[in-house]
Amino acid sequence: MTIEVDYFAEEFDPRFRIFHDLMQKKVADILLVSTPYDAWIMDEDCRLYERIIHEYEGLNLSHPPRLHWVGSGEEALGEIDQKKFDMVITMPRVWGMDSFSLGQRIKEKDPEIPVIIMTHRIPPARECAPDGMLPAGIDRIFAWSGNTDILVALIKSAEDRLNAAHDTRAAGIRVILFVEDSPYYITSLLPMLYKELVTQTQAVLEEGLNEEHRLLTMRARPKILVAGSYEEAVSLYEQFEPYVLGVISDVRFSRNCERDDAAGVTFLKRIKQERFDIPLLLTSSDPENASKAKSIPAVFVDKNSPSLHEEVRSFFLDHLGFGEFVFRWPDGRELARAGNLRALEAGIRTIPSESFYHHCNHNDFSRWLFARTEIMLASKLRPITHADFSFDLENHRHYVLSIIRARRKQRQKGVVADFEADDFDPDTDFFKIGKGSLGGKARGLAFVSKLLHSSSALYEKYSAADILVPQTLVITTDAFDSFVETNKLKRLSNETLPDEIVAERFMAGRFPEWIKQDLRAYLGQITYPLAIRSSSLLEDAHAFAYAGLYRTYMISNDHPILEIRLAHLITAIKLVFASTYFQGPKAFSRRVGHRTEEEKMAVIVQRMEGDHYGGYFYPAISGVAQSHNFYPFSPAKAEDGIAAIALGLGKSVMEGEKVLRFSPRFPKHLPQHARVEDVLENAQQHFYALKLDGIPHSLTHNDEKSLVRRKIADAADELPMRLLAGTYAPEENRIKETTQIPGARVLTFSQVLKYNLIPLPGLLNDILKLGEEGMGCPVEIEFSVNLSHDSDRKPSFAVLQMRPMSAGAEFSALSLSAEERQRAFCYSKNALGHAKKEAVTDIVFVKPEVFSPTRTLDIAKEIGYLNNLLTTENKKYLLIGPGRWGSADRWLGIPVKWTDIFGVQAIIEASHPQMRADPSQGSHFFHNITTLGIPYITISDNQTDVLDWSRLTTPSVHRDLLFVTHVHPARPLTLKVDARRNECAVFHEM
Repeated sequence: MTIEVDYFAEEFDPRFRIFHDLMQKKVADILLVSTPYDAWIMDEDCRLYERIIHEYEGLNLSHPPRLHWVGSGEEALGEIDQKKFDMVITMPRVWGMDSFSLGQRIKEKDPEIPVIIMTHRIPPARECAPDGMLPAGIDRIFAWSGNTDILVALIKSAEDRLNAAHDTRAAGIRVILFVEDSPYYITSLLPMLYKELVTQTQAVLEEGLNEEHRLLTMRARPKILVAGSYEEAVSLYEQFEPYVLGVISDVRFSRNCERDDAAGVTFLKRIKQERFDIPLLLTSSDPENASKAKSIPAVFVDKNSPSLHEEVRSFFLDHLGFGEFVFRWPDGRELARAGNLRALEAGIRTIPSESFYHHCNHNDFSRWLFARTEIMLASKLRPITHADFSFDLENHRHYVLSIIRARRKQRQKGVVADFEADDFDPDTDFFKIGKGSLGGKARGLAFVSKLLHSSSALYEKYSAADILVPQTLVITTDAFDSFVETNKLKRLSNETLPDEIVAERFMAGRFPEWIKQDLRAYLGQITYPLAIRSSSLLEDAHAFAYAGLYRTYMISNDHPILEIRLAHLITAIKLVFASTYFQGPKAFSRRVGHRTEEEKMAVIVQRMEGDHYGGYFYPAISGVAQSHNFYPFSPAKAEDGIAAIALGLGKSVMEGEKVLRFSPRFPKHLPQHARVEDVLENAQQHFYALKLDGIPHSLTHNDEKSLVRRKIADAADELPMRLLAGTYAPEENRIKETTQIPGARVLTFSQVLKYNLIPLPGLLNDILKLGEEGMGCPVEIEFSVNLSHDSDRKPSFAVLQMRPMSAGAEFSALSLSAEERQRAFCYSKNALGHAKKEAVTDIVFVKPEVFSPTRTLDIAKEIGYLNNLLTTENKKYLLIGPGRWGSADRWLGIPVKWTDIFGVQAIIEASHPQMRADPSQGSHFFHNITTLGIPYITISDNQTDVLDWSRLTTPSVHRDLLFVTHVHPARPLTLKVDARRNECAVFHEM
């Protein structure tokens, strides 16, 4: 028999949502009825309430119950009339009536309230009826010796009884039956049972993924249900039989309203006949009953033994599945041990067939998993037998291994797990080191991981592709705090030092040892290339994204010596830390009114998605997609979104170089590919890759040096080009969609956009929609795609980042009048933004007559010089020039950085015969100006757009440089942009 693994798509929510619904009924208010003397003893001598609070805190439990004291039975009845109580605890001596009468009268008012007697004497005069049954109105009798452990135990016992029916049905929570009618032994054993149960559960919690997982797992601990008679025990067993983890039973208790010396033996024999796999413990104060235990068979414990607690603990460890899993030969000899799921999986893979058969035959795996609150996994294993696999042990073993591995991977999806150096599971997707903030970028990654995992329909729809977030380790902001404080670097936040000097100061700093140790353990098992990315508190925020202002470093992580790899990683982390105080982020912060000294940096260490090609590493496709398209082209609408893709690493896209743009809704409609000449002109010519040569490359304040810029032609024989390119046939003036013929390769991505090599357009549509719904606004994602010729290996789609797009989905009333359009010296139907900018006093423009694409670097420097002067003078200015502003490719536009233009009020991208480029919507530069509300206006060569250069040269020239002119118009300018129409007009104020 072959059983397919469903990977627990719905059952295993990584946020453990099902655990939130457990233990809903709590004992919140307890009415304590006693003499003032007993109350004083409990309060002053035993510090009862303090002990209860301390116990709850120790168990990570919230809301300890409140105690309300009254001194007489009549007062108690009056309180019950006024207030709802969850439990009544009464001492035998109360003023005005005996405790049994009080219990009966309480039950008349509310039959559901548990009434407990706490007695100093064992047994009290009227402890039980002759048949051993408790008096009417009394649920339990406990001995009171001043030990508050019994108070905590009886509260837990009451809560277990209240929640057992719901929690077993809802989540398969296990139950331990405890059959005992003696108040003395209940008082002795019940606190010990709960302590052992909690101790073992806490041991499981130590391997929890994070604090939330640990706290919620405590709710899934097995419940202890107490029975005082044969009938009650049978009733509980029959009600909870599928969930019974184990049974602890006395020998002598009431049956058919009479004391029965063999009631416990009869009860356990019945269970053994019906359920061979339930561990049984027979307890008795008579050692001769040990032979009766063997006849069942059951473990026997003498209740008078001086090591009673230790013997019960051994039953928990050896029979109920707590503690380590012990792999054994069929004759009981120990083979190996496993302390967690990963170790269990490894052990099952290697143990001999005889041992595997033995453990399966006794349901040992499922029992151990039940005890560790792995309820669904255990439930899947428990009913499976060798017959289901035609007695093929290896097929059975493969199934068990597959569902354990699937569970291990599934349990941590969408969860940010705490990194534990001593117990690091390489299959975990998302770790964090530290207790601080994840930072904005990492929060977005964690959120998209959760979104993806909760969208099982997405995985079903695109089952032909692996959809993932790459394995991520986040070093939280407290590491940055520790580093900055230890090395006294905080003052750099307010200084205006060059970036390279700031980087040198950080590089010289001493790195925290506690982080270094964790990173050493991490790299000890990780040898793939890594991206070291910034994640500041404000990065990717809704209001101001700080996109691309901090540093990202790619490292090969392929040196054979661990300490060298570790040193290289730490260098990259220090430089990301240092970029917090670089000039670009400082200028951006000044513009938005943030204080740099308040900024903190987390660091993302993320697996790079891609493959090895010769001595290089890169993905087949990298890209950016936005759910809102600011420049839609027919038939696409703005809400249809836009995507930009490129071969290799995403630097080509993020820095505005030549890449392919398309609407995910209309992937075959490519205006820039209307003619063969257009394809040849706009096709990507270079791409970025990581060099792999086993030698860590040097890292500086400039992260560009960590990558290699390769020519497309140099990769013609590598797999991505063979799959994504076409071949230009000059004799036919056409591009053939194959690389199986000779000729120049042209990167067209036709196999993806036309022939569905991977369903990229559909994936982008659905993930963007998912992100919009999750974030409540338009979103932008960064992604990568890996392709393979191997039919057994699916292509992968990795989400590298998700962030909100610019604010401003709600547009205020703003429109252009016919008169304003008529007198505008600049008018465009391709405008981005929604704003009215008044009192713009200055214009900086690139002189068209001297412009040359060969001098764009010099032009950028002149603009930066003028920007600094104008911001010092507190002047608002308009910037005009040809090509794609902010592009890293100086042949597509002027490569200004944020530090060159941080004072600008609006930017105009003008047409020029020597500079034509499609609008850039995916670059970091573009993202930042839109989040700041800086209008971006494109002047196209069409009949509607207007830019009257003559009216720019009329005003008096204030500063005239070689390539750039600064003019000061006689009257200030007003600029109006209507986002609803993508319309803009710039005109002089009247």
